Amino acid sequence: MAKDNQIRRMALVINKLNVPGRYVATQDLVDYVEHAMRERFSDTAGVELRTLQRDFKTIEALFGLVIRFSRRHGGYYIAGQEENSIVDYTALLLNFELLSAIDADSTVQKYVLAEHRRPEFRVGISELLEAIRLRHPVEFDYVLVRHGNAVVHKRINPHFLKESQERWYLIGYDVPLDNLDAGRETRYPSGREPASSGLRLKTFGLDRMSGLQVLEQEKFRRNEEIDIPALFRECYGIWNNPDDPVEEVVVKYDALDGAFVKSLPLHPSQEIVEETADYVVVRFRIRITNDFVMALLSRSRSLEVLNPLSLRERVYKVYLDAVERNRPAESGSSL
Repeated sequence: MAKDNQIRRMALVINKLNVPGRYVATQDLVDYVEHAMRERFSDTAGVELRTLQRDFKTIEALFGLVIRFSRRHGGYYIAGQEENSIVDYTALLLNFELLSAIDADSTVQKYVLAEHRRPEFRVGISELLEAIRLRHPVEFDYVLVRHGNAVVHKRINPHFLKESQERWYLIGYDVPLDNLDAGRETRYPSGREPASSGLRLKTFGLDRMSGLQVLEQEKFRRNEEIDIPALFRECYGIWNNPDDPVEEVVVKYDALDGAFVKSLPLHPSQEIVEETADYVVVRFRIRITNDFVMALLSRSRSLEVLNPLSLRERVYKVYLDAVERNRPAESGSSL
């Protein structure tokens, strides 16, 4: 519960300070967090400034957001960060805050209609965040859905958590277990932690993980050279294979579907090429993965693929197979 409360406080702090040029006085920030914790999470414990100052350090270590106090303006603010990056981390934390509030014995439940489909976690997201922050390796059992639900044991140097399509994923370096001495506890001298170079950056769904163990006696050297904004810039969702080419995709929707696609873009590269009273033409620069194709098909009612032809043929094949599977039964026959 203590770790959950820390994440909730961090979400509240970032939410309060996440306005360019905003400076929040010390007592105002303390009162805001304390009031919100009591109202949203039924937490009756008070909040002290030194507690928030420890949270500031955690926020900086985990998310790279630096919180400073300005004597000139008499308040705290987020320093030296691009607005987009702040928004991204705020969304991550507030998503967790909302889920926690709904699950808690709180009046929030009366006013929030949550989606019936909720992500299933068999591991603690707060434990993973702590392992990422403190650079502890983690081990867990993982279900390989595409391989007959086989279960394998994994050891990962965790770097990030990412949300995609209502699921949460751990991104980290896969450490081959055959390179380790079984059952060995290692305390690495400062500066001698094993680096992640030579390992593979991979993605793991939290819903397929179980038996999480945080190896608190060990540390790894975080790869600080990862270009975080570029990590999934040219893909849809969580799958990013550099071997897949980045292609220009052009699709057409009728006006109704086009309105929904405009209000909730499928991908950051989405660009409206043409728009009339009857249709909308949209362009992307993206790697064409199965997840992206499935996203396009979610509006198959009016979807027309204009480019590339390979994608058009792929969608056509999906439609043909779907027609065959869903062909109406002949009169007089039973299903």
